[in-house]
Amino acid sequence: MDAQTLIARRIALELREGMLVNLGIGIPTLVAGYVPAGMHVHFQSENGLIGTGPIPEQAMAQPRLTDAGGRPVTALPGAATFDSAISFGLIRGGHVDMTVLGGLQVDAGGLLANWMIPGKMVPGMGGAMDLVTGARRVVVAMQHTAKGKSKIVPQCSLPLTSVRPVDLVVTELAVIAQQGGRLRLVETAPGVSVEQVLAATEAKLEVADDVRPMPLE
Repeated sequence: MDAQTLIARRIALELREGMLVNLGIGIPTLVAGYVPAGMHVHFQSENGLIGTGPIPEQAMAQPRLTDAGGRPVTALPGAATFDSAISFGLIRGGHVDMTVLGGLQVDAGGLLANWMIPGKMVPGMGGAMDLVTGARRVVVAMQHTAKGKSKIVPQCSLPLTSVRPVDLVVTELAVIAQQGGRLRLVETAPGVSVEQVLAATEAKLEVADDVRPMPLE
């Protein structure tokens, strides 16, 4: 199983019946494909859609039906479209139960940097700041390292997305919870040891007494 699929499948287990969930660009979009059987979840895209489904099959994309990053999505029966004002009213009003976002860095206190790398052209922050600030629960989906360097760091060197810490970080190596401004290792991926996670992490992690294997279904 590749890293992105593993991350998406694990995050899908955080979903609960009836939730309103926002999926960010990248790995988060894959989560919609692993909703537990029989569960009904409402996925929101901040460009104005509730009821997004899995990524469409090849040649089945509708060019006017996209996520916030412009990538094709599907719409489930009963889906609703609306303008950005209503969409961000839902987010800023605290009506989104959970958001799943990609990450460039997460620091030892759980603060997220995910919207720009200085010196590189970016389209803007999009809804990232609003989502981290307004969603009831914030989950980060990202690979543990980039070019051999840890993405979980003592302090973010990239511009922060929000001053609110995230709740959970899921990588291909581990599940890490933010509790009281500290990061705690709570699960390890299949075949990965606690020692391997700690060696790959620049920030200091607390280790839960009951670290368990990461469930995927």
